[in-house]
Amino acid sequence: MSVGTYLPWLAPIVLLILSNVFMTFAWYGHLGNMATPLWIAVFTSWGIAFFEYWLAVPANRIGHSVYSAAQLKTIQEVITLIIFAGFSAFWLKESISLNTVIGFGLIAAGAAFVFRG
Repeated sequence: MSVGTYLPWLAPIVLLILSNVFMTFAWYGHLGNMATPLWIAVFTSWGIAFFEYWLAVPANRIGHSVYSAAQLKTIQEVITLIIFAGFSAFWLKESISLNTVIGFGLIAAGAAFVFRG
């Protein structure tokens, strides 16, 4: 199979990973610097989210040719949890508790049902 055969399956996942990095910084990045005035944090977050949309919208448009909307949303949610866990640990310096791991694992297990035939 050629690379073009895999593109509709892989491109949405890569784009969703990148979009989630942007969105996680947009939503939570300002928590690392609480001294920044709120209005600056909001405008900065909005600017970052603009670029997130340039990745998420094509991811969903391309992905919908091979995934259902529910599957795309599920992929996005699982990616969000993974990105957020890393972001929380490395950017915010917050430890990931066992309860968090179990909770995220249960969400991921639930997500698996969306992909069952």
